[in-house]
Amino acid sequence: QVQPVESGGGLVQAGGSLRLSCAASGRTFSSYAVGWFRQAPGKEREFAAAISRSGVVTYYADVVKGRFTISRDKAKNTVYLQMNSLKPEDTAVYYCATRESPLYSGSYSTMSLYNYWGQGTQVTVSS
Repeated sequence: QVQPVESGGGLVQAGGSLRLSCAASGRTFSSYAVGWFRQAPGKEREFAAAISRSGVVTYYADVVKGRFTISRDKAKNTVYLQMNSLKPEDTAVYYCATRESPLYSGSYSTMSLYNYWGQGTQVTVSS
C-alpha cells in the first residue's frame, strides 16, 4: 500500500505558475501509475493529468493540455504537476492518486481505478 501526500498548493494570480508535488510514503511510487484530479467548489471531481509507471506515457484533460505538465522523479519518489498560465477556473482542491493497474487510453481518467488518494492541496487563482 502507498499513501500519496500532496504539497505545493497556494494562492497565485491569473497567468502565474505553481508546481504541485505528490510524494509517497510506504512502497515506492515506481510501482504505480499516478493521476492528478481536481475538485472545484460545488463541482464534481475531475481528471487533470496522469503518468504511467515508467513516466513515458502521459495523459491530460483537454482543459489543461498545453498548460500543465506531469512528470515523475523516481529517485525522489515524487510526481509533479507543473501548472502554467493559470486561470481562475483552475481554482480547486488538487488530489494525487495512485493505481496498480496500467494506464491505457480510455481508462486513465476513471477514478474508480485509482486505489489510493491523498488529502488534497488547495490551489486558488485570483483574477
